[in-house]
Amino acid sequence: MSANLSFNNGGKSTVQTGLFINNKFQPALDGKTFGVVNPATGEEIAQVSEASAKDIDVAVKAARKAYDEVWGERTPAAQRGKLLMKLADLVEKHNDELASIESLDNGKAFSIASSFDVPSVAANLRYFGGWADKNTGQTIEVDSSADFHYTRHEPIGVCGQIIPWNFPILMFAWKIAPALATGNTVVLKTAEQTPLSALKMAELIVEAGFPPGVVNIVSGFGPVAGAAISAHMDIDKVAFTGSTLVGRNVMKAAASSNLKKVTLELGGKSPVIVFGDADLDQAVGWAAFGIYFNHGQCCCAGSRVFVEESAYDEFMQKLSAKVKQVQGMVGDAFDKNTFQGPQVSQLQFDRIMAHIESGKKDGATLVSGGARHGDKGYFIEPTIFTDVKPDAKIAQEEIFGPVLVVSKFTDEADLLKKAHDTMYGLAASVHTLNIKKGISVAHKLKAGTGINQHNQLTPQVPFGGYKASGIGREMGQYALTNYTNVKAVHLALDKQAPI
Repeated sequence: MSANLSFNNGGKSTVQTGLFINNKFQPALDGKTFGVVNPATGEEIAQVSEASAKDIDVAVKAARKAYDEVWGERTPAAQRGKLLMKLADLVEKHNDELASIESLDNGKAFSIASSFDVPSVAANLRYFGGWADKNTGQTIEVDSSADFHYTRHEPIGVCGQIIPWNFPILMFAWKIAPALATGNTVVLKTAEQTPLSALKMAELIVEAGFPPGVVNIVSGFGPVAGAAISAHMDIDKVAFTGSTLVGRNVMKAAASSNLKKVTLELGGKSPVIVFGDADLDQAVGWAAFGIYFNHGQCCCAGSRVFVEESAYDEFMQKLSAKVKQVQGMVGDAFDKNTFQGPQVSQLQFDRIMAHIESGKKDGATLVSGGARHGDKGYFIEPTIFTDVKPDAKIAQEEIFGPVLVVSKFTDEADLLKKAHDTMYGLAASVHTLNIKKGISVAHKLKAGTGINQHNQLTPQVPFGGYKASGIGREMGQYALTNYTNVKAVHLALDKQAPI
């Protein structure tokens, strides 16, 4: 079962669309499939096998067998690192093909997918490949000289991983790289909207030389396949990226089953903070990038901008001009001038438009956008609201689309109160030419914070949230702790039994 894909840049690709288990593609046990749609046109581009709970069980058995017999601590750490780096090399070799699949399936600009998403996949694989043989424990001094104490960082076992549709191939790498580096095996479920790039990665996993069962990739729906992963009694850890609502359900299922370990990377309502002494041209550029990058479908999107009163009028004048520029860059993923593509699905399009309508009904001022762009596909104009009530839906709820709320603040105390008026705490940015002020405010914000930049992530630096934005950290050395058990070993060197 496969899909022959044609891209508007003239390229072509064939993607195997079965369930990837034990290094082979196979149909779902019940034969069910579902359609995958190009969000730029609303047209179906592939049929993909739909996993049931029985298919998840087959994948888990494959992962368990691989963990027990060939992977885990049976494959030297250096060899695990070499395989990840070989996979990174193959990703770079297939950069344009993978980027084209991602653009067709997700709608994001090919120019961005090829220069950011896919290169970031290779960078993450290579970074964690380097960590594979450096995940060390400690020797610990205690009061007794007759004892020797040390710790080991051991793999957890079989990891269930559930990834979202906004950065499909990048989230794939964020999840599998630290898990494999530390010796775990994986059953990964793609988002039903965007399964194709991960399925193409499966072919490269085989080519790189990973043993069968180490990585298993299933396509399916959250209430069935995702729920089966979350509740499976032989999965030792589950990692989920997506909405806070679903994250809560994943955590409940994990607790109700075998109390498996859980990491969650969830939603955000991230503030962009602009002080009066900021470089306003740069601040405007970062504010626009912060919300319109990836069509606003970014968990750390800067969806709330707070501008110091003294700079507010000038900032809004510059922002309005910048948004007119972005409006001319909305279009098909394969147009070289495109920056903002379509929303991922009809459902997501409808949700965003409902939020825009709620903003209007709540009395907010629609400065720009607020309507559909074009006559087909799921495109939405880049949108700005001002005069928004603090308790309005568009000020409190994650919209996950190109909708920006701009407000004023008077001083730092007023700013911090407004910035923290949300259940989320994922990301933030502070824009000021006073570095002392920037660092001071960054330390007071309950979120990871950029200073004079926004939406900038790198494999070496951890990413994750406070409050309802999640548990645990992705990327960086901190991500390794998500995938290891710390074992303490107490060795008696010269010690008599107490009785």
